[in-house]
Amino acid sequence: MATTNDHPGEQAAQDPIKLIGIRDSALSLDEVFQAVGDDAAGGTALFVGTVRNHDGGADVDELGYSCHPSAEAEMRRIAEKVAAEFPVRALAAVHRVGDLRVGDLAVVVAVSCPHRGEAFEACRKLIDDLKHEVPIWKHQRFSDGAEEWVGAC
Repeated sequence: MATTNDHPGEQAAQDPIKLIGIRDSALSLDEVFQAVGDDAAGGTALFVGTVRNHDGGADVDELGYSCHPSAEAEMRRIAEKVAAEFPVRALAAVHRVGDLRVGDLAVVVAVSCPHRGEAFEACRKLIDDLKHEVPIWKHQRFSDGAEEWVGAC
């Protein structure tokens, strides 16, 4: 019997980046999840970032996301980096721009890998790097009338 790593399914896929996008309309969990489906993947990790009703002790009513024109290219660059570091079978990431309300989906990322541990690690690296490196900004509007710009994903 071949060792586990000898099977092609244990390796990264040739072209694992299936979906990268900046959207001005509602995000779909189903779209992202379906994009990372792969018969060789034993683990799929999905992260969903939603608009919460508070930040820094203040009530948030709504927020808006805006991005630099290079944001989608930066998302792809980060996805390529994650795919090179982990045995990614499929990867997807979408981020919303425009005005959002509490509870709306702001970002959805997913990674499938041969095993669950790799999928969790790759998914966490993907969302953490997107948050720190992609030029997307959040404009929060608080219940007390205050506003704040935050560099975030």
